[in-house]
Amino acid sequence: MDSTGEILIIGGGIIGLSIAVDLRLRGASVTVLSRNNRQAATRAAAGMLAPRAEGIPPGPLLDLCLKSRWLYPEWIRKLEDVSGLETGYRPGGILAPVYEAPDPIGDSDRVWLDRSILPHYQPGLGDEVIGAWWYPEDGQVDNRKLFLALQKTAEKLGVKIEEGIEVREIQQKQGKIKSLLTSRGEIEAGIYVLAAGSWASQLLPLPVYPVKGQMAAVRMPAGVSPLQRVIFGPQTYLVPRQEGRLIIGATSENVGWQTGNTPRGLQTLLDRATRLYPALADWEIEEIWWGFRPGTPDESPLLGIASPENLVLAIGHYRNGILLAPATASGIADLILSSRVDPLLEHFRPDRFYRKPLAAVPMSVTVSNAPSAPIAAPIERDPLTIAGKTFSSRLMTGTGKYPDLQTTRDSIEASACEIVTVAVRRVQTNAPGHEGLAEAIDWSKIWMLPNTAGCQTAEEAIRVARLGREMAKLLGQEDNNFIKLEVIPDAKYLLPDPIGTLQAAEQLVKEGFAVLPYINADPLLAKRLEEIGCATVMPLGSPIGSGQGIKNEANIAIIIESAKIPVVVDAGIGTPSEAARAMEMGADALLINSAIALAQDPVKMARAMAMAAEAGRLAYRAGRMPLKTYASASSPLTGTIA
Repeated sequence: MDSTGEILIIGGGIIGLSIAVDLRLRGASVTVLSRNNRQAATRAAAGMLAPRAEGIPPGPLLDLCLKSRWLYPEWIRKLEDVSGLETGYRPGGILAPVYEAPDPIGDSDRVWLDRSILPHYQPGLGDEVIGAWWYPEDGQVDNRKLFLALQKTAEKLGVKIEEGIEVREIQQKQGKIKSLLTSRGEIEAGIYVLAAGSWASQLLPLPVYPVKGQMAAVRMPAGVSPLQRVIFGPQTYLVPRQEGRLIIGATSENVGWQTGNTPRGLQTLLDRATRLYPALADWEIEEIWWGFRPGTPDESPLLGIASPENLVLAIGHYRNGILLAPATASGIADLILSSRVDPLLEHFRPDRFYRKPLAAVPMSVTVSNAPSAPIAAPIERDPLTIAGKTFSSRLMTGTGKYPDLQTTRDSIEASACEIVTVAVRRVQTNAPGHEGLAEAIDWSKIWMLPNTAGCQTAEEAIRVARLGREMAKLLGQEDNNFIKLEVIPDAKYLLPDPIGTLQAAEQLVKEGFAVLPYINADPLLAKRLEEIGCATVMPLGSPIGSGQGIKNEANIAIIIESAKIPVVVDAGIGTPSEAARAMEMGADALLINSAIALAQDPVKMARAMAMAAEAGRLAYRAGRMPLKTYASASSPLTGTIA
């Protein structure tokens, strides 16, 4: 990555500060924006370094956790030397009691302790405990002390830390982040690192969500033989601190953004703790608190370059943020400063939840009297990316004008398209042909492209776009911010209004929409829409529904040549040959509705359009032969028999 400019880290928790320190030690200029640490995952933690005691199954996550645990001693030494503060790092092992008999087979990472000898290691455990595993290489760090040491280290190294700043919008342009809109104004940088924990999904459509954790601390009384080591029981852990505090954690609640401690949560927490270590039931409660852990669908972090291309993600660490801080910081710093990717981090790519493998199209030619074998190399699929989302098909279709819903469904399936545009107003009003449309299509497989068809002004289009985003959410596409923008006051020719389109696009981009504007084939307007941050431009080939083909080829060619965002030819295509021609010109995609829906056999036409789009794209990538004025023989003229 180009790291010559300022690096801006969004998130001032353990992960964000760890990355900032590593980058600064390597000479980078770094600023950290911190929102509110009191609700962060740093507080919903006890600082356990317990990849083995937690029972993380074998695989990349365990490997990353073990690597980070191995990095911890030197990392802590560095932080304590620079900051002059202690971190409470204690690598002395973790005891994991159990209530049910396991298979008592030890290995190099753990030792089984039977109930009869367990009191010699830790007296006072509950009567239901039948034994425990001892994990000698796990340990703990005081997460609050670690946080303070990281802050002090960052400050001493010259990292600029801006407290109390809320990032409200990420402004993008031409596939890159242009700036951040914050509670203190607009902020720009060269590279952006998103380390905002659970809040990351409020800025970008990412598979990260809050998992609330409630915790408590009790005071171990003087004179009582306190716990000497971490006790990691079923759904409960007890973490003793050197100054006499005992940390009790933690609940794990999928309750969205519900804040605060609750009676139910605290009762659950304390019941589990007293079952594990009964004596603490009479100890003084010193503090209760809560925080949000950043969960992901596979409980593993998102680490690496994302879309936009100058954005790096370091989020989703769930229960292992404290443990993974050194490995995350080292890996992200390597990536930014030297473009070196740790092979282990490949398993945590941010796009893994929607990345599709590149399929090969087998192309073979069989020669008479020769073995049937492919003689041409497989051709890789050529994916289409719009606003950070990747699709394997370059054909988009619509839902209007079909004779019935079954034909609509069958045609969409035959087209193999992955994006289907839907008129928001027609679905909302159950207009003829749109009754039950929302329920008729499997939106878990098809990406909805809401459109503002029927809007005559910018104000109408903006209002309908907002409704379209909510409609997509209701159908299960929570992260769908796409909108096909149509502003059409002309009832006869249905030509889009360039001024109203530009006005509406500017506002919708500010509101976080991925705007796909339908326009005349106007190269200057297309450039202006690109500059304000639209995700595509969609010039018409000829008037909507006319089937006249591409009547403004020269202007479309200029748009294609000039654009740095996808160009989608929309409207007017009537035949597969016209679809192929648009793709041969270099268009990135097509949107076709009428030519399919009004065909005598819509399903067959849908398939034909899909094949034409693919053939045209392949021809464009292959490059046509040069045009010549005169004939040129295919066979050589030299060496012929006289």
